[in-house]
Amino acid sequence: MRIDPAGWPFITGPLAPAAVLAAAGRAGGRRGLRMAAWPFAFLSAYMALFFRDPDRRCDVQPPAPGDVLSPADGMVMVAGEPQEGVAPEPAPEGGWQQVSVFLSVVDVHVNRSPYHGEVVESTYRRGSFLAAYRKESAHRNERSELWLRDGERTVVFRQIVGVLARRIVTRTGVGRQLATGERMGLMKFGSRMDVFVPRDCAVLVRVGQRVRGGETVIARWSDAG
Repeated sequence: MRIDPAGWPFITGPLAPAAVLAAAGRAGGRRGLRMAAWPFAFLSAYMALFFRDPDRRCDVQPPAPGDVLSPADGMVMVAGEPQEGVAPEPAPEGGWQQVSVFLSVVDVHVNRSPYHGEVVESTYRRGSFLAAYRKESAHRNERSELWLRDGERTVVFRQIVGVLARRIVTRTGVGRQLATGERMGLMKFGSRMDVFVPRDCAVLVRVGQRVRGGETVIARWSDAG
């Protein structure tokens, strides 16, 4: 199983005290020390699960040109009209439709590009750490926003970290060309992804639906067939 490079410090960190406690317990015949090693071992195993990076269909079969894929695993929170918050409208200026995906702490957290094209704008903003499922998180939490452009088509997507998260990893920038479903970053622990597509793009998912990053088609241009 592939592990995202950002996960190795979290995986190997708990192994050190686990090994020390296990060795001390064996040497001294102290069962309590051996038992104390298990929580660290379980924590390391969970971190390996969290930072797993499985292959998806887009890695072997290119998506249709007009397909917009889910950028992450999780559950759809918003599908259709942009979500309104308690602060200024979180959607970009202009006419958009919004798909938001909430990632739980057991979902794959490797993020993928929802569409193909050139990154024409990239912004990062620090913020507070509200639970990612709260609508206020879209404009108050730490977030990274990317604008992808392919000819006349533009897709905007955001990485937004939640109450447990403390860092966004974005492995792309202005001038980079991204393929649909290409790995482009990671969010550490509970988070959400917002995708904004123009109104001539049909949203194909519904609130409450489970989606898979790099596989589930969340929207499609009407002239894509």
